[in-house]
Amino acid sequence: MGGGADITIWIAFSAGVLSYFSPCVLPLIPSYLTYISGLSFGQLKEEHPGAQVRLTILAHSLMFITGFSLVFIALGALAGLASASFELHLRDSLGIIQKIGGVLIFLFGIHLSGLFHFGILLGEKRVQLRNKPAGFIGTLLVGIAFAAGWTPCIGPILGAILTIAAGSSGGAGKGVLLLSVYSAGLGVPFLISGLLFHAFLNFFDRFKKHIRIVEILTGGLLMVAGILLFFDLLTPITSFLYRTFPMSLG
Repeated sequence: MGGGADITIWIAFSAGVLSYFSPCVLPLIPSYLTYISGLSFGQLKEEHPGAQVRLTILAHSLMFITGFSLVFIALGALAGLASASFELHLRDSLGIIQKIGGVLIFLFGIHLSGLFHFGILLGEKRVQLRNKPAGFIGTLLVGIAFAAGWTPCIGPILGAILTIAAGSSGGAGKGVLLLSVYSAGLGVPFLISGLLFHAFLNFFDRFKKHIRIVEILTGGLLMVAGILLFFDLLTPITSFLYRTFPMSLG
């Protein structure tokens, strides 16, 4: 079966996009961009910025995305290795492990939707870089610090993808793939926001009143994903999609 047909890949990418639109990330985009690029807010919000400004935003945004992607992908590899280890030593227990993962993702969804808050997910643990080191290495470090922050918003979504990676049978490779796709879902909108910052500000002014709705919908999607994982329905759905849309998913 083609890798593109795996529904978990689409879940991971969608999770990355939803993380971008979370209250922990979207409102802070202007701050992140000014901080990592060294440009002023006035330079960023110009409707037609010069080539040098765009190049600076592009380069620093890519380094920032690389920074948080390295951390997420490493976590995905560890989750995948855990999966391979369980498969080797506890093959008969994989069904139970998958159900536990489904329950965890469902609980993440309940927390994110606001139906019930779990205290362990409420605390914000973030590595602070008050003074960014100069240059692209400094921007890379800021990206790593961003990934190290376990916030109430992005934590449940990231945790759900890691749980899926740990519950898969693809080992470290599958974990790396899922978290690479998750990072792309988070990174691509960030990059576009930087390059089209004037349009981003106009979009954000209209969108910000809907952030809570996105949070509720994301929580609902996580609960659905948890149910699908618990009842082992992801594989049948993937097979159905592959048979129905072989050209677009294969």
